[in-house]
Amino acid sequence: MTDFRDTIDLTMTDTVSLDVNDINDARDAMPALDEMPTRAQRRITAHDIRRHQRAERFAPVTSVLNALARTRLAAGIEIAIRRSATGLAAASRHKTAVAASAVAVALIAGAIVVTNAVKTITMDVDGQVTQFSTFARSVDSLLAGRDIELGADDIVSPALDDRLVSGDVVVIRFGRQVTLSVDGEKTDAVIAALDASDVLALAAHRGADVRLVASRAGGRTQLPIRLAAGHNPAVAIVADGHAHTVTYTGGDAEDLIASAGITLEDTDIVTVMPASRLDVTINGDQPVDVAIVVQRVAVHYVAYTDTVAYQSETRTDSGRFSDLPVVVVQRGQAGEVTRTYAVTTVDGAETARERVSEEVTVEPVTHITSRGTRTRPTPPPAAAGGATYTGGNIPDSVWRALAHCESGGRPHAVSPGGRFHGLYQFSVATWRSVGGQGLPSQASPAEQRQRAVALQARSGWGQWPSCSRRIGVR
Repeated sequence: MTDFRDTIDLTMTDTVSLDVNDINDARDAMPALDEMPTRAQRRITAHDIRRHQRAERFAPVTSVLNALARTRLAAGIEIAIRRSATGLAAASRHKTAVAASAVAVALIAGAIVVTNAVKTITMDVDGQVTQFSTFARSVDSLLAGRDIELGADDIVSPALDDRLVSGDVVVIRFGRQVTLSVDGEKTDAVIAALDASDVLALAAHRGADVRLVASRAGGRTQLPIRLAAGHNPAVAIVADGHAHTVTYTGGDAEDLIASAGITLEDTDIVTVMPASRLDVTINGDQPVDVAIVVQRVAVHYVAYTDTVAYQSETRTDSGRFSDLPVVVVQRGQAGEVTRTYAVTTVDGAETARERVSEEVTVEPVTHITSRGTRTRPTPPPAAAGGATYTGGNIPDSVWRALAHCESGGRPHAVSPGGRFHGLYQFSVATWRSVGGQGLPSQASPAEQRQRAVALQARSGWGQWPSCSRRIGVR
């Protein structure tokens, strides 16, 4: 065994100083230190040495120095020897090692100083826990010494400028970009967390239903953070109304889902949520903190037929008197339109509906009416003395005026409803009652005049109540 005196030559005037940075760590390396005085700093005087030279209390001094000589660079312990001029001269004259008594004399002029600088620190870096000794005085210097650089979104506890003491636990979490579903709306966030359960706890204040959304890009289902920390934790997987419990040993979500016998479709949504909020029963004795939820997304198309309203149009007819009723030229008819929608369902419940096409399958028919714009001619003056025209004494001008009033003077005129025909707007029954054949509008103007004269002679001007008054014959 190497003895202290075999390693270091001391003289009576040399000073020996011991700098022990952590007395507890030093004891692990040098059990002899256990026998040293318990105070953090201890100064031993010449008087103490002379008075207690033979006492067991100071017997460990030599063994301590021997241990220091062997391990003085370990455990943060340094030995500094300051020599006086006489000491240097004495050392040159005495090449042999000093005995234990000479060591005690050397300590008379010096001191043994033990200071507490080495600390035992536990560090948790993103779940990787290590324990070590360090000289670092603050968290900042500790991280710098271990080449750990923090980004703007990373967190550390205690704070960077906090001083370290032995037994401290330093925790580091790295910020990660995650996609959250907050009450059904997707949002991106940067969260410094240990695992998925930690992310959900930190984001719980954002809404009533907060989930971590898995990426489906590149044909793989992946999460930006581990599902659960710890030794083989249990994870629930929910799909198609059933819950499966599997053991998480790392890897991505795709493999874990496949291990439960679940096949993913390209359109499926995969999220992570707290297991406590599941509405299905989880079997198994092992506690489960998080659950992977597979939501089946389907898109189907539905078509609906609806009516298309027709347009209305009024045309003018210069050949028709303006005081005549508006007639329908073409009756309107509604059309049909077919609209197709893409309907999205999640686990059977409709979540979105989007119109993808629209086609008019039946064109609507425009409703057309006609309004006359022709001004009716002024009727001839009434017979002198207020006489009325009857029978064969009715002048031709009266019949022309009557024809203009009834039909605009058109022999082939037919009323809009098809009931009245010709110059004098006979009904078919009245026409036949005075000997007419076929339709009045198909007869010649002369025959129509003849049948009108006969009708007037038989029934009077009441057969034409409106126009007879207008032309002043009754």
